[in-house]
Amino acid sequence: MRRREFLRDERSRRQPDRQRALALLASCPDGCPEALMVAHGFSIELMVELVGEGLASTTEERVRAGRQTLEVTRVRITDAGRRALGTA
Repeated sequence: MRRREFLRDERSRRQPDRQRALALLASCPDGCPEALMVAHGFSIELMVELVGEGLASTTEERVRAGRQTLEVTRVRITDAGRRALGTA
């Protein structure tokens, strides 16, 4: 199988996950922390793919938890992501 065909087949297998990820992001007005996305079973690779295709964006935030300051990556759906989901 050629690489291009393999990538196309791989994307079509992940399509349900992509739709679920976009639906979750659409339900979160302020976006979802990356850790929450992973807890819901979404891979980092899928999130990178969504960002790379312009369907989602990420921002880095600093959050205080007690005396610690943590860096949190928040994933948000874009307008293109809403159109792809069909909720625009």
